[in-house]
Amino acid sequence: MKIEKILFIVTSHSELGNTGKKTGLWIEEFAAPYFKLHDLGKQIVIASPKGGQTPIDPKSDFPENRTEATIRYYNDQETINRLSNTVKLNTVSESDFDTIFYPGGHGPMWDLAEDRDSAKLIESFYFAGKPVTLVCHAPAALKYVRRPDGRWLIEGKRVTAFTNTEEETAQLTNVVPFLLEDMLKQRDAKFQKGEDWKPFVTRDGHLITGQNPSSSVLAVDTLLDYTARL
Repeated sequence: MKIEKILFIVTSHSELGNTGKKTGLWIEEFAAPYFKLHDLGKQIVIASPKGGQTPIDPKSDFPENRTEATIRYYNDQETINRLSNTVKLNTVSESDFDTIFYPGGHGPMWDLAEDRDSAKLIESFYFAGKPVTLVCHAPAALKYVRRPDGRWLIEGKRVTAFTNTEEETAQLTNVVPFLLEDMLKQRDAKFQKGEDWKPFVTRDGHLITGQNPSSSVLAVDTLLDYTARL
């Protein structure tokens, strides 16, 4: 299977609960997959629930969280401009793309988890046989995704995401609207996890999920390896 046109879905949510602090997209989870695919000549469109500027979690640019990809992002005005001018999620269609990729950050816990347009988009990609990849907190977007018979899409499927213990380490257990690991298990997913903060990715058919920020490169590598064999 050849993937040439890729749709990225990013968050529009910037408020970290009631803390008065900011959240949004974790920039590593966007930058590393984006540049890897961009450098391979892929066509990329970026969409978000509200369109326009996606908020970036300020912590994702702290010195200890910087990576080669995030440094490249902040020195690449063209990509900065693209992330500042996302298209509205409800204007994009599965038929125009080969695959869909959701980077995380805490923002998706508030907006993409509840966004029915996003859920329908994932359903349309998945049931068209196109790969769906979600990293870290982005699997929150699977919350309301269903099969044609009404069952949850992730029922019985191997998935991973930001774990309860990682959320505890981040000291946000009582801030997030729900615990992602718990929600996925409540949907009867076969939740799998690796070591906290280490790269870990699961693939069940054409559903690919990554555990945490350090899993972003492995997630896109998994996508590329999988599609190359189809």
